[in-house]
Order: sequence, then C-alpha cells, then structure tokens
Amino acid sequence: MSEPLEPTNTAINEAATTSENVSFVPVDAADEATSTVERWRQRAITVIAFLLGCFVFYTAAFGAFETLIQRASFVATISVLGVLLYPLGRGKSWRPMGAVIDVILVLSVVISSIYIIVRFEDIMGGGLPPLATRADIVMGLLTTLAVLELARRAVGWLFPLLVAATIIYALVGERIPGAFGHRGFSLGFVVETIFLSDRGLWGRLVGIASRTLATFVLFGSFLLYTGAGQTFFDLSARMSGRSTGGAAKIATIASSFFGAINGSTVANVATTGNFTIPLMKRLNYPAGYAAGVEAIASTGGQLAPPIMGTAAFVMAEVVGVNYWRIAAAAVLPAILFYLGVFVTVHVIAKQQNLGSVASDDLPDWRSALDWRRLAPIVASIFGIGYGIFNGNSIETTAFFGILAMIVTFYVGSLTAGDGLWATTKKLLGALEDGGKGVVVVGVLLTAAQVFVAMLNLTGLGIAITSVVLAVAGDSIWLIALLMGVVCLIAGMGLPTSAAYILVSVVFAPALIQLGINDLTVHFFVLFYATLSVITPPVCVGVFVAAAIAQESWLKVASYAMRLGATAYALPLLFLLYPGMLGRGGGLAIVQAATAGITFTLAVAFFFGGKPIFNRILDRYVWLAPLLLAAIPLWPITLLAVMMLGGLFYAANVFARPTAVPHIS
Repeated sequence: MSEPLEPTNTAINEAATTSENVSFVPVDAADEATSTVERWRQRAITVIAFLLGCFVFYTAAFGAFETLIQRASFVATISVLGVLLYPLGRGKSWRPMGAVIDVILVLSVVISSIYIIVRFEDIMGGGLPPLATRADIVMGLLTTLAVLELARRAVGWLFPLLVAATIIYALVGERIPGAFGHRGFSLGFVVETIFLSDRGLWGRLVGIASRTLATFVLFGSFLLYTGAGQTFFDLSARMSGRSTGGAAKIATIASSFFGAINGSTVANVATTGNFTIPLMKRLNYPAGYAAGVEAIASTGGQLAPPIMGTAAFVMAEVVGVNYWRIAAAAVLPAILFYLGVFVTVHVIAKQQNLGSVASDDLPDWRSALDWRRLAPIVASIFGIGYGIFNGNSIETTAFFGILAMIVTFYVGSLTAGDGLWATTKKLLGALEDGGKGVVVVGVLLTAAQVFVAMLNLTGLGIAITSVVLAVAGDSIWLIALLMGVVCLIAGMGLPTSAAYILVSVVFAPALIQLGINDLTVHFFVLFYATLSVITPPVCVGVFVAAAIAQESWLKVASYAMRLGATAYALPLLFLLYPGMLGRGGGLAIVQAATAGITFTLAVAFFFGGKPIFNRILDRYVWLAPLLLAAIPLWPITLLAVMMLGGLFYAANVFARPTAVPHIS
C-alpha cells in the first residue's frame, strides 16, 4: 500500500483518528513482528520489492529484454515476493509446514525461470522436442501449481480453480460427449503449451503485466509519494466541501482523482475511505450511505483515464488497438459515470438536508495550490505529453512522466529545506511500493494466460460461442444480457482484470460475430466486470467500505448500486450509440453525449428523489426522458432533452416543500 494521506485540517484529523476507523492488530501480531524470522521476512520484502521496482523502471526507460527473458524474470520475482507477502499458515501452529511448502514453491519457480531464460533461443526457435520431457513436465507442473497457489492466496479459490479446470479439460476432453468434447491432448503436449512456449506461463498477458501495467503501477506510486494524494484530497475538499452534501461530494471527487491513478477499487476505498467515511458519519450522514458513496465513487476509477486499472492495458492487447485509443474512448463514459454519482449525491443531500463541511475545517487554498505540491503532478502530465508527441511506447511515455516527477520533486523538496537523503528516501519508497503493487495483478495475469492458452488449445471458447448463438440466435440484446449477468457473476471475488479476461475470451466473440464492433463489446464486458465489485453477494469494494463504516454490507451495497444506477445502464448505451466510445464521427459523438447526459440526469433525479408532484409521480415521472434518451434518433433525443428541462423547471418552481427521500 502507498503511504497514507496526512490530514491537513481539524475535521479530517478527527475523522481519521476516531474509534470508528477500522484499524486493528491481532493479539499475537506484536510478538510475531519482533521475531527474528519476521524481521528478516520484512527486510527481504523491502529488498525484492525495491529490486522489482528498479527492474520496471529500467525496462520502461531502456526497453524490455528478450521476450522470454523479460517474462520469466518477472514471474520469478513476483512469485518470490508473493510468497513473502502471503506466507502460508502465518500465525498458525502449522506454519513450519507452510514454510517448507513456501520454499518448494520459490525453488520451483526460480529454477524453472532460469531454465527458460537459458533455453529461450531453443524455445522460440523451435529447437525443442515436440513434447515436453519428464523433467520439463515436473518443472512445468510445479511452476503452474505455484502460480495457482499464489493466486489462491491473493484472491481466494475461485479463480485458480477455474484455471485448473481448463487444464483438466484439455487432458480429458475426448471423454466429454457433445459440442464441448475435443480430441484430447497428452500431458506432455499440454505442458509443452503451458511451459515451453510463449502461449502459457510466459504469454502476452505476462508481457503486458511486466511492461505496461507494471510501469503505470510505478507511475501511480511515484505520484502518490510525491504528494499528489494530499493535493487531490485538499482540492476536492476546497472544490465541494462547502456545498450541500459537501462531505459526500469530497468523497466522490477525491475518489475519482485517486481512482484515475491507481485503478483499484479496493485500494481506493481503503485509502480515501478511511478519511471520507468517518468524516461523513461525523456530519450525521447515515453510515450505509457514507460507505455506499465511497464504494461507488472508488469503483469509477477503474473506468477513468489515464490508467483505468489493469484491464485497459489487457484490452488494448486483446483488441489490437493503441492504449491511448482505449483511454480516449473511455472519456465520455467516465464523465457520465461520475456525473451520475455526483448529481445523485447532490439531489439526495438537498432532499435529506445533509450538511456541508465548515470553512474552518477545510484546507486553505494556499496550501492546496502550493507550487511544490502541484509541480510533480503538472510535470508528469507534460512528461507523458512529450512521450505521446514523440511517438514513444506506452512504457517509455510513462517513464518520461516519472522522470519529470522525480526532477520537480527534488527541486521542490530542496527548495523547502528538506534534506537530500530525506527526499531520496521517499523516492526509494515509491520504487518499493510500486514493486509490491505489481505482485497480485502480475500473478493473476500469469494464471489468466494459462486459462487463455487452454481455451485456445481446446477450442472451448468457440464451442461456447456456438452454443450461445444457437440459444440466443441473432438477438443482440439477449446475448448482451447474458454477457452482463456472466460478467457480474464472474467478477464476484475476482479483480476486474481477471473477470474481464475470463468473460471477454469466452463470450465476447458471440457479439462480435453478430457485427458489433470489437471495442464496443470489450468495453461492455469491462464495465460489468468492474461493477461486480459492488454487486452482491460477493462485492469486495463494498465489504471494505462497510468495515470502515461499521455498517451492514448489504445496506452499503444497496446504496452503492442505487448511486451507481447509471453505470449499470451505460454499457447498453454503448450498443445504441457508437459515439459513446468516440466512434462514428463528430455528429455521432455529440448525439451520444447529449443522450448520455440526459439519460444520466434522469436516472440521478429518479433515484435521488427530486420532488415535483406527489410520492408516486415523483418516483416515476423521470422515466419518460430516461427511456426517450435510449432511442438513438435525433428528434427523440431532442424531445428527451426538452422533457428533462421541463421536469427540472417544474421541480424547482412547483416543488413540494416536504422532502421525500428515496434513499434513506
């Protein structure tokens, strides 16, 4: 995790130190932390994470090594670091046995990776036998088991079991009757595919993780360590803290800033939520509502450029387009997502008279806009701009942003009187933190690459597509509905990138075969995979927010889903309006933006409870412009705009004096 934000005002200080803040230490943690073994483990984590950060920084600056050398080195390093971060049986009586297993895992991956690095020319040049030898099989199976075990420790049983099931399916497919049967493959051939090629453990998803993804994780780490976190929070507080429902709006804006950097819902909730949720509760916001605001606002970070979580980098590779095309396509959907959350929060605050933050409790503009704090942020933008203008790779572009941050941070810190070593220590901490941040997603993408390799080998994806088309026929909406449901289910308990890969590989071809644009289909999958983190029953982002708020997670999930109602409908608009993702020309984009804004505001007023006539009509009157905005014809779009304007005018002129909150 990155360094925590340091509150700069009384309200946030009190919120951050309240007993409601979730931060506890197990009874035996102090004893364990003082043990020699634990100290050495922490030192090893620091050293290896730092070295991994240096590896990422170096390859971003000077380019990646040979394909298999780059990927095998990366897998070996993240595996060792993963074992150290997630030791088996830690704190349990059987930890000695767990330590033995950990050593076996580490040795398996390291020896196998060295073997791949030494033999990479034979592997890539076809100088190996057609089937894996006995020694290859042993190394391949042990390495695969190690990766799956690390994935289990990171995210639970579901994902590694799915990957293991595809391997078993490849081995026994000839025994399966019907459309899902295949000719079957020997163990030697399967291990050859997984271990001795660039299609399995060392495949392209691992390449993305070791280069693009890791570089942007490092970029986000440097941005936070050079002060962007506090700056974003202070600016959010100054921009919206004094308005109605100001604390909820602070959470919305701050989480959007943070999410655009780290692209992780859980990390976003844990970082900003530890300040915004207690702050909202202190101002008498309902605990479930406070946690729901933070959960949905943090979720949007995975859909907001420039980083968009890890799935965007994977999408660029899978779809075969430049990453910046993905980022550009995400701009309008991201704006609509946060517009929906912000307006819903505002309407609810008006109806329920939710208070603002007192001026004395807000940071002053002078500190929020101090040039020493803003310089690294602005410099990073110019650095990235230079890389784009210069036509550099994505990784090198991010490197220029990091380099610009480092230079300006040194200048600002030394000008402020900070010592050279103190400044350097912070930057070294960013390298270490960036290395740690790569581990989980690196392990998951390595396991996901095995999943993809087995699907391609067995043709399972094609078989599923055929079955889906046979059941749904040419009904785009029925297939889209099935995909949306599968995305929400597949994403339960999985990081967005893993859920996206699982669904896009298996189900996306069904829509693509019906003529839907590749980018549209993959964005459709990404949105629903992202929303799975707030969708019950397994909604990790909600669980974290509920723990901080000390509230029922079901109540938090209910708030989060209502506040994010627009986000659940947006993917359907992608299918109706090509301009939503920047396709179809200028006029198409304008129509998409007009319809999208109308749709978003209508949803916000519907769920926010904007009062006009009576309880029943107030609940449903906003459905008219909402439904009209979903019809992709210019006259109907304009009619929806006029109807929305008329209802909004009526709400402000003829509104009932008594509020009727729909979310309470």
